[in-house]
Amino acid sequence: MVKFIVKCAALAVSVVLSFAAVTAADVTVGQASVSAQTISDIRVSGNKRVEPETVKSYLTFSVGDRYTAKAADDSFKALFATGLFADVNISYSSRVVTVSVVENPVINQVAFEGNDELDDSTLSQEVQLRPRSVYTRAAAQADVQRILRIYRASGYYNAQVEAKIIKLPYNRVDLVFEINEGESTKVQSITFIGNEAFSDSQLRDVISTTESSLLSFLKPTDVYDKDRLNLDRALLRKFYIENGYADVRIISAVADLDPDGEGFFITFTLEEGPQYTFGDVTLQSELPGLDPAMLQDELLIESGDTFNGLKVDKTAENLTLEASKMGFPFARVRKQVNRDPISLTIDVNFVIERGPRIYVERINIYGNVRTREYVLRQELLLAEGDPYNRQLVEQSKRRIQGKAYIKTVEISKEQGSARDRVILNINVVEQASGEFGIAGGYSSLEGVVGEVSYTERNFMGRGQFVRLKLSGSFERAQIDLSFTEPRFLGREMSAGFDVFHKELDYTDSSDRGYKNRKTGGAIRFGFLVAEDTVLTTNYSFTQDEVYDVDTSRPDLEEGTSQISAVGYSLVYDTRNLKRNPTNGLYLALNQEFAGVGGSVNYLRTTAEARGYYPVSDGVTLVGRLIGGHIEGVSGDDVRSVDAFYKGSNLIRGFESTGLGPRDQDGDALGAKSFYAANVELRFPFPFIPDELGLSGAVFADAGSVFGTDVSDADCNNGGTGGCEDSEAIRSSVGASVLWNSPVGPLRADFSYVITSEEFDEEEVFGFGTTTKF
Repeated sequence: MVKFIVKCAALAVSVVLSFAAVTAADVTVGQASVSAQTISDIRVSGNKRVEPETVKSYLTFSVGDRYTAKAADDSFKALFATGLFADVNISYSSRVVTVSVVENPVINQVAFEGNDELDDSTLSQEVQLRPRSVYTRAAAQADVQRILRIYRASGYYNAQVEAKIIKLPYNRVDLVFEINEGESTKVQSITFIGNEAFSDSQLRDVISTTESSLLSFLKPTDVYDKDRLNLDRALLRKFYIENGYADVRIISAVADLDPDGEGFFITFTLEEGPQYTFGDVTLQSELPGLDPAMLQDELLIESGDTFNGLKVDKTAENLTLEASKMGFPFARVRKQVNRDPISLTIDVNFVIERGPRIYVERINIYGNVRTREYVLRQELLLAEGDPYNRQLVEQSKRRIQGKAYIKTVEISKEQGSARDRVILNINVVEQASGEFGIAGGYSSLEGVVGEVSYTERNFMGRGQFVRLKLSGSFERAQIDLSFTEPRFLGREMSAGFDVFHKELDYTDSSDRGYKNRKTGGAIRFGFLVAEDTVLTTNYSFTQDEVYDVDTSRPDLEEGTSQISAVGYSLVYDTRNLKRNPTNGLYLALNQEFAGVGGSVNYLRTTAEARGYYPVSDGVTLVGRLIGGHIEGVSGDDVRSVDAFYKGSNLIRGFESTGLGPRDQDGDALGAKSFYAANVELRFPFPFIPDELGLSGAVFADAGSVFGTDVSDADCNNGGTGGCEDSEAIRSSVGASVLWNSPVGPLRADFSYVITSEEFDEEEVFGFGTTTKF
């Protein structure tokens, strides 16, 4: 037994000594283990363009280091990560490391085949691979995905893209993206589930995505875009909260592609909840020396008003800014909101308290490829060096997001150079800001009408508004150019100018009996006077030529006049929607004084009030009061060409110039004064889908158009009698069909005149663009 143990021990010692005597042979990356050895030399092979020293710079070891499997593996990964090489091999023998590489080819040119809807320049901007860059299969596939994304964003969800290479001498290749675009996939329908307070048609006016129509080529918003759908969810929520629905939930926004891949069906599912009104609205201050009574004027909400979350935020912003102006730079406003689901009221208490003493060290803005940085900085409510205020940061975000050329905004903060310093990083995503429009139709006022326009809302990346519009009809040809700088001199005021030329022919299709050519321009300045209130001042100059006057109009003199005028417009607007509103108030006062030089002198005043009241689901009561007066100054009479011409645009049931003074030949003379009251009840048609955009209305109109400076002698034109004129009230009732068509809102009015004068010209049926009230 002892002999056996001794033999086993001897055998074990022999095995150990044998392993110790073995020296390492060639070692490669794939071996399980590599003995640590000192490297005496590193050799590079297979490289043609890349210098050996460049290859060595990516290695994790150098001459004199101990060679290990881990070091070889890390170097292998580092070389592949450069994208310069298609293959890499690292071997070790006799203290020499050999790095063998196969270089990726260089791209000679990048080409696109099969692309019709998107041109080469558009696709070239999307792909990352360029001529003289290194080709890799992974980079090519990444560019394939980028091309697919831009096609899908353009409505081509069936597009297919394949990257192919054509080998050339000297390790070069041509990269070709073969594209099969397929048919475009538009948004076929947009429906809403769970909406009761607002119809599908009204909610479609809120969101940015639109349904496909015959004129979809004019506006790309009928293309499915996931990011735009997220924006639409935010827009819907914002709309409901502004209209009192504080509990609203946008549950989902689902886009289903039909089996044929030809279009998307988008469905928004929501829970409206009840509509709330404001309960108690209070303000308190926790800052010594700050009396809340001094800030009462900053409250934009009152008890009993319909709840509006936007106005709550705006009030908090106003309070913060005003407290800062009063010497409390670190003041912040905490909103205490108590909602009572029984009484359906929301109590709001604004608490002004001291915030932390933190300052803004730096503000960085990223993502603004086209928009200039100063344009975005103008929307910020705080700057470098200001006290940091989270509320002002959120309000600044909303202000930037409100720009038509900004798609999304994200603001993050990071620690600055000290504990009381922060850095704000603002990331924006831009969107298309230009729009080409074309519209046409028929109006009983002008006959066939047409319009072509181009609008740019971010001109030259400066945030400026530019519009060029050409419009015309059988009796009118017009060109208008408008320019607006929304932040004149960096201030909270707008400035702009308008240039126009009009050719008006009232000899055939109208009963005015003359032609008129107007060329002129205007400059204007706009100010935000208070919440929802804008004041615009202007100066205009017009070269006004009257010619080809009919012999039946001795009151008109042929010739050219100069109208030099100053004026203003004061507008208060709380409507929930600018198009098809259902709630709110619109008030406007306009005055123009002509007589600042020039050859024409008058003072023109117009005023208008419109109110919108939701009666029930989809039913809206609309009321309007409107009036105007023009009076000659400096002893001048009011020219007929400067007077008011009214008809169906004031009281339905009368022709376009069917109301007001007339001469003995029946020609309209224009009036010095007018007024009217209109009431209209709008309602959806039962059993007609909302997506058709059809609705109905019943209306009642009453008012008068009267007054002229034309003499009786000019009115009878050598005959007998004088001017036909009366201050009597004209009135009518009727029904309308409204259509929210692809070319804009249209309406057909069927009217019955109740009271009129003998010389008025009536019209039972009227068709054209929607009357704006």
